[in-house]
Amino acid sequence: MKHNITLIPGDGVGPEITEATRRVLEATGVSFNWDIVYAGASVQEEYGTPLPNHVLASIRKNRVALKGPVTTPVGSGFRSVNVALRHQLELYACLRPCKSYPGTPTLYKDVDIVVVRENTEDLYAGIEFERGSPQTAVLIEMLAGTAGAKIRGDSGISIKPISETGSRQIIRFAFEYARASHRRKVTATHKANIMKFSDGLFLEVARKVAEEYTDIEFEDRIVDNMTMQLVKNPQQFDIIVAPNLYGDIISDLCAGLVGGLGLAPGANIGDDYAIFEPTHGSAPKYKGQNKVNPMAMMLSGAMMLRYIREKKSAKRLEQAIADVIAEGKNVTYDLKPKNESSSAVGTSQVADAVIEKLKSK
Repeated sequence: MKHNITLIPGDGVGPEITEATRRVLEATGVSFNWDIVYAGASVQEEYGTPLPNHVLASIRKNRVALKGPVTTPVGSGFRSVNVALRHQLELYACLRPCKSYPGTPTLYKDVDIVVVRENTEDLYAGIEFERGSPQTAVLIEMLAGTAGAKIRGDSGISIKPISETGSRQIIRFAFEYARASHRRKVTATHKANIMKFSDGLFLEVARKVAEEYTDIEFEDRIVDNMTMQLVKNPQQFDIIVAPNLYGDIISDLCAGLVGGLGLAPGANIGDDYAIFEPTHGSAPKYKGQNKVNPMAMMLSGAMMLRYIREKKSAKRLEQAIADVIAEGKNVTYDLKPKNESSSAVGTSQVADAVIEKLKSK
């Protein structure tokens, strides 16, 4: 059967890595009907928005999207195209696997961590009050009167909402993912010792949900200790579930453990829709140079294959990518030792190498 997939090439290096990924996905033998639509800075002038309605309509129709990195134009009225997609499609779970592949130049081996990040609440909810605005002055006065809070008059303020509903949703997602993936442990990350009514609620819900999954080990870590433990001994962690901000930071830290953002895939998943995309940005300074590592997006494509129940093809694709990394010849500059970077290949050549490996499997 053919799978109907929305394909969003993105901005900057997006079109290059998207094309490389499309090629390797088709080389798996899985059939796709690509619905190609555009979002980001490249369409701002034409549509007056970086996220045209037809893009959302395509994702709602096809239910699954593969997306390159996009740039949100300055002054567009959008805080972020990615944030808008997550909120409008209720993609409450951000899934970011961080896995070691032999041959990657990194200090760590045998790391296999999945970060499950809440996607819609916390400080990324976009509830902010600008310094000096009348609304901010009213809020400062109200907080002084009701909570005795002394906030300087020249402050900007961001609100950190964490709900019981949102916490239960993401924590249950983490445990269900652990069970489906035969994972052994879930670690909840928080700062409940200081933020007792927001992070404290997240931790309280995590402990209650954990009681329903006696087959999976549960623990919690304060976020500052978590970052130290990840650097000292990342192998002790399996699945990490976290509120939005901590999840964003921790997932980049974990990407650094396994070789960088060039190997960091991602997915944004809700009950009805899913968008698969690399963790890294659009890197406009490398646009058109055939230089950037496409493997993060290729691995995101492998995640998409699993989601649409093409698990054998997903396994073959991931193994082909791993074989190219292990061989070390046809990889981009970020996967070369510094003194050998002159032998690096380009984005399209990586795709060629992965396709050759797929042909042999």
